[in-house]
Amino acid sequence: MKTHPLYLNGEFILTEDSLPVRNPATGQIFARMSICARETVGRALDDAHRAFPAWRVIPGKSRGDFLLRIAAELERRKEEIARVITLENGKPLTQSQGEVAMTVDHLRWFAEEARRGYGRIVPPQTEGKRHLAIKTPLGVVAAISPWNFPLMLAGRKIAPALAAGCPVVLKPASATPVCAALFAECVHTAGLPRGVFQLVAGAASEIGAEFLEHPRCRKITFTGSTEVGRILIAGAAAQVKPLSLELGGHSPVLVFDDADLARAVEGTMIAKFRNTGQSCIAANRIYVQRSCAEKFIPAFLERARALRVGHGLDPGVDLGPLINSAAVDLALSHVADAQGRGAKLLCGGRRAGDAGGAFLEPTVLLDVPGAALGMCDETFGPVAYLNVFDTEAEAVERANDTTYGLAAYVFTRDLNRAFRLMESLEAGMIGINDGLPTASNAPFGGVKQSGWGRELGVEGMDAFLETKHVSLVVG
Repeated sequence: MKTHPLYLNGEFILTEDSLPVRNPATGQIFARMSICARETVGRALDDAHRAFPAWRVIPGKSRGDFLLRIAAELERRKEEIARVITLENGKPLTQSQGEVAMTVDHLRWFAEEARRGYGRIVPPQTEGKRHLAIKTPLGVVAAISPWNFPLMLAGRKIAPALAAGCPVVLKPASATPVCAALFAECVHTAGLPRGVFQLVAGAASEIGAEFLEHPRCRKITFTGSTEVGRILIAGAAAQVKPLSLELGGHSPVLVFDDADLARAVEGTMIAKFRNTGQSCIAANRIYVQRSCAEKFIPAFLERARALRVGHGLDPGVDLGPLINSAAVDLALSHVADAQGRGAKLLCGGRRAGDAGGAFLEPTVLLDVPGAALGMCDETFGPVAYLNVFDTEAEAVERANDTTYGLAAYVFTRDLNRAFRLMESLEAGMIGINDGLPTASNAPFGGVKQSGWGRELGVEGMDAFLETKHVSLVVG
């Protein structure tokens, strides 16, 4: 069984201590990951700071060339890396392959953006002065990535920070660190200068505390739960340290009676069940207009019942395991709570396979009261809550009745309605007749308690740049 090393200041380091990495489909340990103590993280941040002056002055096009080389190496090893993602995360192999492909696309997008860190010239208001707004890199960035898209969500932090001229220290999720170790190998092969990218692993509390308290760490970028986001916000206050936070979601789907039924069913299936429902932008609350409910609900239910549950490496699997058995317990507690409040269970609601395992049947409930746990907090799994509405105003009110605001989905052929809902729905991303709205060149992020800032798009690199005003007296 291989133990994967850390990547510190240009060297692969095996440590005495390591953590087990389990395949959630079997519960068996298939690899180990080296871990480090807090002081090692501090040294990594110091090394990154020492690498910063040389990295920041490299022309953006040349920094982009490094990203292109990393992307080429990822693509060369795509089958190997996709298999590893499935082994440590559980998702079907085809979805892991898609994750690698999207990570490559992120790297290539920011490779081009690296040359576009534009400032501007501001017209003077006083004779003899000129004003410039310039963009400069922030400094050392700490990146904390989650387990549900372990490669892609790390890549969308690393790529823009490197493109902007910032060194990065990455801490991956302890459940899924192996693809990060393989990413470090790709970085090494690409010839990135020492200290510009480093990989640490270990206790989240210790590493997070070092990121927050170390003065050389100039920014933290994090994807994870709103609960942990609040802890980071509190910890960052002491140094007024900037944060980029992509936090929890509770995405609504609104299906109107003028929607294309087949497209609405297909889009809702993708939004709900992709990655076994373990996605921050996953559909949680599905609202269907009463006049089309008799057609939509049976069609959706038929598709949900047909989903094949199994090991992610098996051909034809639609849903893999959840990340662990505890995640299944939580999802089932939400299902039981909804039923206890009067919701109707239409399918699923049970573990699939061995008792105590991490597989959950695709589950659909109807007429779920708003006070149910699953209608208030994310059920991070393949559980869909269906409700019926009558008017557009009612649908918007119910969709916005949450502390979260990451994504929302609308299915309608009425262009006027589409524009109304773009403006009235409280979400950072809105899919109109689209169950998968993410793209490398479009901003990703939420409102309310779903986070701060944006990843991807031109906004993605701007998050790692400072804006400076220069007032120049001439003549």
